[in-house]
Amino acid sequence: MTIELPELPYATDALSPYLSPETFEFHYGKHHKTYVDNLNKLIDGTDEADASLDDIIMSAEGGKFNNAAQVWNHTCYWNSMKPGGGGAPDGSVGDAIAEAFGSYDDFKAQFKAAAVGQFGSGWAWLVLDGGKLAIMATANADLPMKHGKQALITCDVWEHAYYIDYRNRRPDYVETFLDHLVNWDAVASAL
Repeated sequence: MTIELPELPYATDALSPYLSPETFEFHYGKHHKTYVDNLNKLIDGTDEADASLDDIIMSAEGGKFNNAAQVWNHTCYWNSMKPGGGGAPDGSVGDAIAEAFGSYDDFKAQFKAAAVGQFGSGWAWLVLDGGKLAIMATANADLPMKHGKQALITCDVWEHAYYIDYRNRRPDYVETFLDHLVNWDAVASAL
């Protein structure tokens, strides 16, 4: 099975002015695509050529793991955002956030701290950990499934995710992700 670059769930200008089409041109069109292409080269002619992406992630190491995980992580990231997203969720998601973190403001502070505090490249995640909401950060290509957790949403804090639009202002990018982009429907469908 060839691993394919998934379609974006929205147009490349749909998240403007928060993320520009130029960011998508490089981040999705070049970075994400390169991970897909590299992974396909690495699994071609091997036992993993017919494996699912999740199975490759769980069994691979080194470059194969890094490329497979980055394909998965980026797909999760695109689905973690939507036009008109962000802000405090209501309904079952709002209730779950309040139960797990005390309040949306407490969640936001903790998520932002995880994202901004991630040294170097990586990811901030809202996960299900034993049926409970939790926040975690991972470095490089690491991801929750390798730690027995289910990813719900993620914020990419590799520089290529935000440098075109935010330069070195990671805190501003993470704040914008939470206030204007996060797709709470993705969380609701998993709860």
